[in-house]
Amino acid sequence: MPAAFRLLTRTEIAMAFEFLTITDPQSSLEWMVFLTQKYFSMFVEGTWLTLYIAIVGTLLGFVLGYVIGVIQDLEVSKADLLPTKALVSIGKLVASAYVELFRDTPMIVQAMIIYYGIRQAGVDITPIAAGILVTVLNTGAYMAETVRGGIGSIDPGQREGAWAMGMSPLKTMLYVVLPQAFRNILPEMANTFLTNLKMTSVLNVIAVQELFMAAKTVGGNYYKYFESYLVIAVIYFVLCFLFNKLFLLVEKLVRGTDDYALAVEYLENE
Repeated sequence: MPAAFRLLTRTEIAMAFEFLTITDPQSSLEWMVFLTQKYFSMFVEGTWLTLYIAIVGTLLGFVLGYVIGVIQDLEVSKADLLPTKALVSIGKLVASAYVELFRDTPMIVQAMIIYYGIRQAGVDITPIAAGILVTVLNTGAYMAETVRGGIGSIDPGQREGAWAMGMSPLKTMLYVVLPQAFRNILPEMANTFLTNLKMTSVLNVIAVQELFMAAKTVGGNYYKYFESYLVIAVIYFVLCFLFNKLFLLVEKLVRGTDDYALAVEYLENE
């Protein structure tokens, strides 16, 4: 086998890594490399926990947001019974209060109140579970308004046509309105996830060992906070960049093609 294509031995690989290892960092860049190498596992664990909270919290928040958005869009008619009207009114009132409460308060304050409030009530909740709960409730509040706006963007003729075909209001919402609204609000859903990915950093106040907490711990070991935070800035950027490209691909697939052919078989024969 030619020398240029032979496999490296374990000894040669170890020597290569030893050569790349910085033992006496001087510049900020060298300190970034040194901290990354020394605390690589801590940064990886923080990254995975950040992704876990952001993904689980955002997905559950999307479901909650859709439910709240649909409740806010419910309408009653004169033909509805009094209990139905009362139930819809109460549901809309509770949904509006929930949305206003979580949209008008900072997420970091919500995390403190929910975590310490639940523990003070005698419930043993972990910081990770509290972090996911905060993310779900915060996401649901913002997504509810997004869903409500997405539903409002659908032409009323779509509902009228479905009703004329005999579809119930519930089926009309599930099979006609929501699928179209989903396509319209997909960019905002992607933006919400990217925001949550970065906002998990505030959960360090309730001792969640996510990426920001990892950088804070690493920086304190050598008093190199600037370099430590630069490391996670790079990680956050790479994560958000990759997920943004993924969401753009999904958005393109959902949108479909712009090339439409005229269905001449449905034209009347002259």
